[in-house]
Amino acid sequence: MKRILFFGVMLLLAAAVSTSAYRAAALFGWMQTSHDFGRIQQSKPVTATFEFTNKGEVPLVIANARGSCGCTGVDYPKAAVMPGQTSTIKATFNAASPGAFNKTVTVESNAEGGIATLHIKGEVIR
Repeated sequence: MKRILFFGVMLLLAAAVSTSAYRAAALFGWMQTSHDFGRIQQSKPVTATFEFTNKGEVPLVIANARGSCGCTGVDYPKAAVMPGQTSTIKATFNAASPGAFNKTVTVESNAEGGIATLHIKGEVIR
């Protein structure tokens, strides 16, 4: 009798743990997370488009997306991206001074992991 009770409790505990461990989440499926502009002209804005698919089971909501400096503007979807839908984040870089650059775009969302980082780089010439 004790053995049956013990195994019954263990079975219930295992079921409870496996049920609570499963949590539906949004998930970014990026086509790419970096872009190399190569050589670009000074003071001529360039834009990188980062395409992604919500590979999760719940709507993906982007709370904020921002560049690592004032020279990088970011455009991101304000509406939820439904599971299976594809959307884009655009990063526009406007170089004020010549030289190599390496910038990031930080994306805050409800996706698994919470924060994603995108990278842009290149060289500004006169």
